Amino acid sequence: MKTFRLTLSALLALSCAAAIAAPTSDEALERMRSMKTTGQSLDMKTIAQDGPTADAIRENLKRIKLPEGFRIDLYAVVPDARHMAVGPSSGVVFVGTRKTDLWAVTDRTKNRTADEVKRFAPAISFTQPGPCFSPDGFLFVAEHNRVLVFPAAEFFYEGPDVAADIVVPTGELIPKDEESYNHGARVCAISPDNKLTISLGQPHNVPPKDKLELYERHGIGGIVRMERDGSKREVYATGVRNSVGITYHPTTKELWFTDNQVDGMGDETPPGEINHAPKAGMKFGMPWYGGGQVRTNEYADETPPEGLTPPVVETTAHAADMGLTFYTGKQFPEQYRGGLFSAQRGSWNRTVPAGARVMFTPFAADGSGPSGETVPFAEGWLDEETGEYYGRIVDVAQLKDGSLLVSDDTAGAIYRISYQGK
Repeated sequence: MKTFRLTLSALLALSCAAAIAAPTSDEALERMRSMKTTGQSLDMKTIAQDGPTADAIRENLKRIKLPEGFRIDLYAVVPDARHMAVGPSSGVVFVGTRKTDLWAVTDRTKNRTADEVKRFAPAISFTQPGPCFSPDGFLFVAEHNRVLVFPAAEFFYEGPDVAADIVVPTGELIPKDEESYNHGARVCAISPDNKLTISLGQPHNVPPKDKLELYERHGIGGIVRMERDGSKREVYATGVRNSVGITYHPTTKELWFTDNQVDGMGDETPPGEINHAPKAGMKFGMPWYGGGQVRTNEYADETPPEGLTPPVVETTAHAADMGLTFYTGKQFPEQYRGGLFSAQRGSWNRTVPAGARVMFTPFAADGSGPSGETVPFAEGWLDEETGEYYGRIVDVAQLKDGSLLVSDDTAGAIYRISYQGK
């Protein structure tokens, strides 16, 4: 009996020591900011890349329709895969989610299929992380109400502890009273003049009048920019309902973004949007317009202010336009070079579903704007006969070889589209 009590005491002591050694997410972040270890196990969480899940996803890809000469393959099984950031040095793909995970996806053998998917910085509990890279290799992560940065993330990600810092502290990206489960995902990009750019969706279907001044002041329902250390914040654009896709044109250096428009107005209205913001201070249609030139019911009796900018492209109503990227590679045929690929996640409030596809918009050679109609490029995740979704497409990104990555947060996968020729 005495031996048992000693053993029990020892176990209790070990348990207490383990509890003390395991830091909270905030404590772990502070340790990493000081270049200290967090005590996390080197045996990090990884996702199996073979087995029944991968087999089922590959089978579903047989449904996908592409232009002649293209093929689509499973690149990686990634739970809840949303927005992607491709490392400029290593090509490691960092993938955000609408939950607490941020994944690092590695193709070690360079056979264009991921060998490893593992949790990035496992000691940190993220909140809907949206990643983006600077050209010099700093990984920024825009969360619901915080922004972090991970210098040299491509080289530290192999272990659980990574160099980290805080760009915008918790509770300072938006007022805490405006935190909401609705339209809370953030996306980011680094501008050509080295500014951190973040879209801030507003939490309403149509914002109430008593919120307009507050939202405009903070950039909620808009796009904000700041220095990479979080200083000198400015509201770059307003009148945006919920943009979950922003990118800069590689030649003109100007901002383009998608916007998801007002729900509950019918299957075919209002349209989704692709917008152009070449300068700071531009005002887009919300809340007077629900999408395109369609007036909202809530503001139908008000005269819209002057100087509102309409979308450049109107897209299928409620198809949920998300991530987008300009194609700068050489693998695809000439007609795709310089064009805009964009993702449509798929509708939730239409009686006849739409979306769940990759779209393509050809652009003028000088980058000034579209030179043709926006058309489907990859589709088939939506069964048009039954209305069943086999996937929900969120983001598009380009690998160094010129192939296109496509994320799917419902199937939990990243696909790779390549051109094989005729």
